[in-house]
Amino acid sequence: MKALHILTASAAALALAACGDPAEDTAMEDDAMMADEMANAEATAPGTIVEVAQGNPDFSTLVSAVTAAELGETLSGDGPYTVFAPTNAAFDALPDGTVETLTTEDTDQLGNILTYHVVEGEVMAADLTSAIEAAGADGYTINTVNGGTLTAMIDGGNVMLTDAQGNTATVTMTDVDASNGVIHVIDTVLMP
Repeated sequence: MKALHILTASAAALALAACGDPAEDTAMEDDAMMADEMANAEATAPGTIVEVAQGNPDFSTLVSAVTAAELGETLSGDGPYTVFAPTNAAFDALPDGTVETLTTEDTDQLGNILTYHVVEGEVMAADLTSAIEAAGADGYTINTVNGGTLTAMIDGGNVMLTDAQGNTATVTMTDVDASNGVIHVIDTVLMP
C-alpha cells in the first residue's frame, strides 16, 4: 500500500514538473528519486522475526511451534525482541514425541517454553558479549519474556546459554536482522 502511495505521489510530482521551470523540475526529480529509493529500501528490508524464520528451512519446527502456541501475531508485533531461536536439529534432539505432544496436547507449556527464548529489546551479539564480560565469572543474567532467566557465559570463544534446568545451548549464528528485532541461532531447546 505504501508503495502505491509513493508511486502515486511520484507520478503526480512528475506531472506537475512538466509544467514548471527547470529549477523546479530538478527539485521534483530529486524528490521522485528519493521516493523511489525509499520504496526500494522498504522492499528489501527484512521481514518480522516470524517472516525471517519462515524464510529459513532450518526453523520449520520453530515456526510450527510458534503457530501451535498462537505466538505468531505477538512475534510479528512492533517489538523489538531478541529471539534465541533453536534449529530443527535442536528440536529433534528432544526426547521422542516431545514436539508432537507440545504442539498438539500441551500448547500452554509450549508457549511457556517458546517465550523463554524471547527477550524484550534488541540485544546485538556485541552488546551481549560486553555484558557477559562485565558480569565476570558468574555470567550475565538475561530476563526472558516468560519471567524466567538464562545465564550467558563465554566458553572457548562461544556464547553459551544455561537454562533453569542446567541445560546449555551454544549460540551458533548471531545478529540475524528482522524488522522488529534480532535472532540469534542456538543449538539446543532451552527449558524454563
